[in-house]
Amino acid sequence: MSQGALRGTRLGAASYESDAHVELAPRQATFYDCPKGHSFSLPFSEEADIPLHWECRCGAAAELRDGVFPEVTAAKPARSHWDMLRERRSLEDLEELLSERLGLLRATTGRPSKRNSA
Repeated sequence: MSQGALRGTRLGAASYESDAHVELAPRQATFYDCPKGHSFSLPFSEEADIPLHWECRCGAAAELRDGVFPEVTAAKPARSHWDMLRERRSLEDLEELLSERLGLLRATTGRPSKRNSA
């Protein structure tokens, strides 16, 4: 039998490394408060960016205690193509353009205009 074989152990079941001579990174404790009344702390590295929100064990979003939160600004609603067109042209201009384009289209297809036939 081989001299290097480990008898009586399972591979991958246990680590044979020790924590001797291991220096952990400096840590800081951060405290979070849940809107449902829960409070908890998490250790983070001193160099880490601390998140302003963390999910509580109840599922709610807990906020960092004594955290500096950015101001909430009102977002501008998304503008559609119609909104941008209305900024550049009036309804009268758009009606005129529509009638011109329909006239050109009817002239190329050979169909009579509905306005002229009525």
